[in-house]
Amino acid sequence: MTSSAVLLQLLNGLAGASSLFLVAAGLSLIFGVSRIVNFAHGSLYMLGMYVAVWLSGRVGFWAAVPLAALAVAVLGACIEASLLRRIYRAPELLQLLATFALVLLARDFALWAWGPEDLLGPRAPGLAGAVEIAGQAFPQYDLLLILAGPLVFAVLHFVLTRTRWGVLVRAATQDREMASALGVNQRWLFTGAFTLGAALAGLGGALAIPREPASLGIDLALISDAFVIVVVGGLGSIPGAFVAALLIGVIKAFCIGLGYSKLTLVAEFVVMAIVLILRPWGLLGRPQAEVRGTWTEVPIGRLSKRGAIAIALLALLLVVLPSLPDQYVLVLATDMLVFALFAASLHLLMGPGGMASFGHAAYFGLGAYACALAALTLHWSTAAALFTGWGAGALGAAIFGWFCVRLSGVYLAMLTLAFAQIVWSTVFQWDAVTGGSNGLVGIWPEEWLASRTAYYYVVLMVCSYAIFLLWRMAHTPFGYALRASRDSPLRASALGINVRAKQWESFIIAGSAAGVAGALFAFSKGSISPETLSVQRSVDGLVMVLLGGAHTLTGPVWGAAAFTWLQDTMARSVEYWRAGIGAVILVLVFARWRFSA
Repeated sequence: MTSSAVLLQLLNGLAGASSLFLVAAGLSLIFGVSRIVNFAHGSLYMLGMYVAVWLSGRVGFWAAVPLAALAVAVLGACIEASLLRRIYRAPELLQLLATFALVLLARDFALWAWGPEDLLGPRAPGLAGAVEIAGQAFPQYDLLLILAGPLVFAVLHFVLTRTRWGVLVRAATQDREMASALGVNQRWLFTGAFTLGAALAGLGGALAIPREPASLGIDLALISDAFVIVVVGGLGSIPGAFVAALLIGVIKAFCIGLGYSKLTLVAEFVVMAIVLILRPWGLLGRPQAEVRGTWTEVPIGRLSKRGAIAIALLALLLVVLPSLPDQYVLVLATDMLVFALFAASLHLLMGPGGMASFGHAAYFGLGAYACALAALTLHWSTAAALFTGWGAGALGAAIFGWFCVRLSGVYLAMLTLAFAQIVWSTVFQWDAVTGGSNGLVGIWPEEWLASRTAYYYVVLMVCSYAIFLLWRMAHTPFGYALRASRDSPLRASALGINVRAKQWESFIIAGSAAGVAGALFAFSKGSISPETLSVQRSVDGLVMVLLGGAHTLTGPVWGAAAFTWLQDTMARSVEYWRAGIGAVILVLVFARWRFSA
């Protein structure tokens, strides 16, 4: 590259870094004060884009930007005061589930208000042209974005270090209990921090409309990028978020400039994985005490007599299900069984293991693609293809889990997300092998399994046996050692238990079970796409486990069945079905927390 090309790519990277920082700064501020992993932060960004586009046609672009940020800030304050304030003392995964429900509600609200089509924003008046830099044209508006990031960082630094409110925020970030004991009104402090964080997300979305259209899918894509910035910089560190945004923005820009545009989808997650492996607390974060077992606070109980009766009745129903005249019931029941196994495999990590995974769909997808390639390319039998899916899930979990178990808490969850996104981007862009964004089609079992009934019984047998093994494992010496490692790692180590080894084994077992579920899913649908291992699929798994209860053995199975049925029923009968699911999830979260409290 010439020196002028290097300079232009550097400027492009700085412009992108400013946009990333605006969102990541708000997310880092919210987490630092409230300790909530806010999945809905990307939705606030999305709403900022839509509101800015809508207002631009009425009051002009320059007035629309601050008004959109203000509107999102007001919405953030309402969300915090009416919803999140009630669950600050709830387990972290219930908080995560509540914020995911807000994602569903926000997306369907945007669909209702502005429709399914992408909305193009106006050019910024006065900055619609380009300037010549190093003999090449560079957008004037991008120069404004380059200045916006450092300006916002300077303002935040001043507020957090030179004002009384900022001192209280930093005190609450470092020790909430001590701040409360000293008389700090945490209620208003949390509301203020969440409002400011929402305003930053809305501002970032509003400033982005001259560069990209407002779309419904940008929420989850953006929150993945924001998570990367926050984790690489260090959770709760605004300077860390600024440095991480600069680093990743520049790296992505140079990937494009050097002709490796496909690497932009994976570069940031590779950076996050490397940083977490070498410096688990982020670039400018502070080392934290090991936090195992915070994801579930209730011991895994044995199956009660009432539960055993319910399972026996369910098994009888599943056996006689093919006799029903409606064959679509078989399709839905097959999906329920597959996702029940997927949820049960994730539960092994979250329940007995006490480790949350934001990227469990990676093993589901690896199993699905390995099975599909074995059937389509190698022409292996159905049994051999299913076995290949099992092996692919186990191998992926063995590789990723070896690194993940060296971390804990949110950092562990984020590293699983990084590895999952690396796998997703590889599958999405490897056209020659995986079919790229189009996926693979024509994945059907052998002729003797061609009927829905025959394949349903195979899925029933495989999933039932695998789930039984996962349940049985919870009350074996391995299961007890895993739970000891979850509840008290230091005491478990003193007793001679190799904590990391047990957790790594649980990753491999959970990954192999998820791989089997993915392989069964591929044959049941006849086709697969990168969506099979997307962030959305991982979040669906979390929802299934949490709906049923991470502290029970059978809960994830019931949660998977309920979520799959609810999603299918609402998608076919209700236009805004995501909002309906989100509302149901919120009701369940508040009911469960109120009951447990």
